[in-house]
Amino acid sequence: MALIVETGAIVTGAESYCTVAFADEYHAKRGNAAWDALDDTDAKEPALRKATDYMLAMFKGRWQGTIVDEDQALDWPRYGVIVDGYDVAYDSVPLAVQKACAELAYRASTADLSPDLSQGVLSESVGPISVTYDKSSPQRTRYRAIDAILSPYLKAGGGGCSMGLIRS
Repeated sequence: MALIVETGAIVTGAESYCTVAFADEYHAKRGNAAWDALDDTDAKEPALRKATDYMLAMFKGRWQGTIVDEDQALDWPRYGVIVDGYDVAYDSVPLAVQKACAELAYRASTADLSPDLSQGVLSESVGPISVTYDKSSPQRTRYRAIDAILSPYLKAGGGGCSMGLIRS
């Protein structure tokens, strides 16, 4: 089944923020040869769908602005997004969102973006080998590069309500 890509025109049934061609060019410029070796239909398209699904799950409610149409399939396009003092076109999917989708697709091609979590192991011994896990380490993978790419498009304060401080 062909990948249905959101262009900013509120594409019915959209399932990705970027095309395979965009992701190919993005990864080629970064020397990610493993992406180039993947098959378009059997690996790249599913990876782009998984990346978009991840973005829907992780960033819903954290994006600036509001969706353009209540029936649109994805979180973009959006009204009311301001980056660096400029309005983002309400009939587009920003380049940063496309880049983040391509980055996540690369990761999704080799691993589950949202693996199931299990109870953390504090100590484990097998014969003379012993492992103790750090209690304060995150239980889920955090993609800092993705957070950095998308941060200008997210609400201030990490997603909750934010209010300005007014001094009297």
